Amino acid sequence: MNRMKAILTLTAAVAFLLSPLTTTGFNGFRPDQFPLPQIDPPVQPEGYAFAIWGLIYLWLVAGAAFGLLARAEAPDWDAPRWPLIVSLVVGAAWIPVAQMSPLWATVLIWVMLVTAIMALLSCGRGDRLWLAVPVALYAGWLTAASCVALALVLAGHSIMGEQAAAIAMIVLALVIGAGVLIARPNTPEYALTLVWALVGIIVSNLEPRNIAVLALCVAGIAVLGTLVVRQRQRGA
Repeated sequence: MNRMKAILTLTAAVAFLLSPLTTTGFNGFRPDQFPLPQIDPPVQPEGYAFAIWGLIYLWLVAGAAFGLLARAEAPDWDAPRWPLIVSLVVGAAWIPVAQMSPLWATVLIWVMLVTAIMALLSCGRGDRLWLAVPVALYAGWLTAASCVALALVLAGHSIMGEQAAAIAMIVLALVIGAGVLIARPNTPEYALTLVWALVGIIVSNLEPRNIAVLALCVAGIAVLGTLVVRQRQRGA
């Protein structure tokens, strides 16, 4: 059974990797996909930030391949496989859904996030490079992406203003991020991808300058960095 889960994990990771290649890709929600068009929303990171997906795709596949070939029966590898499989399978179908419905895409990306965090929290302590690190990168970026998607839905459906939605969802991403780092110490890679997203938001809000969003992102980076440093000092 453990080997079968290892095979399914690799299959799901490959399907996730191939999903952008079998569709027209995804460059963000179109403004006209919302009742109130979202044109240059403050919560949206600068476009270059999304390039991190390439690293995440490849590392997840490499980790899953290593897990099948070298750790198929290892208990500390087996625990995270089911939630990771669920997250990756949903992720493989996410782009076509996002092209049709931002609302349903937001629901699905939160499913991806919750199951990715479950996988990260259950990863064994060994083989960090192949197990915890790719899952941490994946979960960290999903933390940011899911909150960005929710902010766009809230603003796009006139539930909140763009600025209020951006601030609220950045705070939510930071709360989730801090909680994950506390629950799973020694995962600076998780913090790194979340910081990468925050830097992308900073760049996108430099012109015109959005002081509130810029200050919040800088403060968030400082908080995440402090958590990581303190955990390393404690040897967590």
